[in-house]
Formats: sequence, structure tokens, C-alpha cells
Amino acid sequence: MKYLVIVAFAGIIGSLGAALVFMMRGGSAQPDPQEGDSSAPPRPNGRMARALAWRVGLSVLLFVIVLVSYFLGWIQPTGLPVAH
Repeated sequence: MKYLVIVAFAGIIGSLGAALVFMMRGGSAQPDPQEGDSSAPPRPNGRMARALAWRVGLSVLLFVIVLVSYFLGWIQPTGLPVAH
């Protein structure tokens, strides 16, 4: 279970980093090739939005996996003992 969480966090951080790279490039907007009018504003590239969607999806999937694992008894909550 630890390895699954580590891989999920690596994927989340990786997709967040990819979105940052796509955002910082900024000039990646392409004109729409289907429209013949070259004076139309360029349509933005959706790579940053897709990377952020992957991040959200991975985060939700990780949360669901941890929740289901807890209810099935695969993981147990631990923590600091309560002092009386």
C-alpha cells in the first residue's frame, strides 16, 4: 500500500509540474487549422488543462483507494497516544 501511495503522489506531482511547464511556455496557442480565416484569434492549446485534470483525477483516485482500503481493513489508523 505504501508503494501505491508513493507512485500516486509521484504522478500527482509530475502532472502538476507538467502543467507548470505548459503554462510557462505560454506561446503554445495554435491557430485553428479547420478555419480558413487567418485573422481569427488562435485557439489555446489544452495541454495545461489536461495535465491539471490528470492531477485532480489522480488525487480523487488516491483518496478513494485509501478510503476503501480503510473500510476493508487493509490499513489501520495509527497516531500518537492520547495522554490522560
